[in-house]
Amino acid sequence: MKLVDSHCHLDCLDLEKYNGNLSQALKAAQDEGVEHFLCVCIELDQFDAMCDLVDGFDNVSVSAGIHPLHVKDAVLDMAKFERLASQSKVVALGETGLDYYYSKDNKIQQQHFFRQHLRLAAQLKKPVIIHTRDAKQDTLDILREENGPQIGGVLHCFTEDVDMATQAIEMGFYISFSGIISFNNAARLRQVVAEIPLRHMLVETDSPYLTPAPHRGKPNEPRYVRRVAQCVAEIKGISYDEVIETTGQNFVNLFGLE
Repeated sequence: MKLVDSHCHLDCLDLEKYNGNLSQALKAAQDEGVEHFLCVCIELDQFDAMCDLVDGFDNVSVSAGIHPLHVKDAVLDMAKFERLASQSKVVALGETGLDYYYSKDNKIQQQHFFRQHLRLAAQLKKPVIIHTRDAKQDTLDILREENGPQIGGVLHCFTEDVDMATQAIEMGFYISFSGIISFNNAARLRQVVAEIPLRHMLVETDSPYLTPAPHRGKPNEPRYVRRVAQCVAEIKGISYDEVIETTGQNFVNLFGLE
């Protein structure tokens, strides 16, 4: 197994330097060893356009869901959601979750959407992609209340503490790290990388956001997931090959891909 970008937003990439051509951006990533991409949905209204963009790329999987920062103006049509999420090309539901850092005034609505994602995921037997920020206890509580251990999934772009990571891992979830671990002010997060087992980790770009050092100041893109994997290797004192082999297999195990 080779390197995987387990979370990117290909429909949001800045493709100017690739003449608007997604295939060139993916080729640039493949030249860096990236063999698979998970394109993550943040609004159901954008799902069809996102799928049209990545149609024909056998090395791109997709998810279906509503980001917690988009629930305020969203209407959760469960019949539509089930229809979209049931498609074979959809390997996960989300991204979903809770964000109290940027949006505290609609906690109840976020929690409702999160629960609905989990219930549909249980019904469809697909994992969930979870965004959580400044919402540790509510996230963990809802996962336990909604059969999270039976559903499984990943806490993506993880920025919380070792305790939260450990509790999530005990429920069978993976922890995914982005370019944030390369930032100068991310010592606490690097400690999480150091302490949790590699067999429970994924790597991602969350592109076009959170470009890793030394590329900060440029739009992020999937090819930079190589730098994230290198950071994990450096932090844990292991080989780069071990990181991509293990995180790649973790991705396969979680999303049921060969």
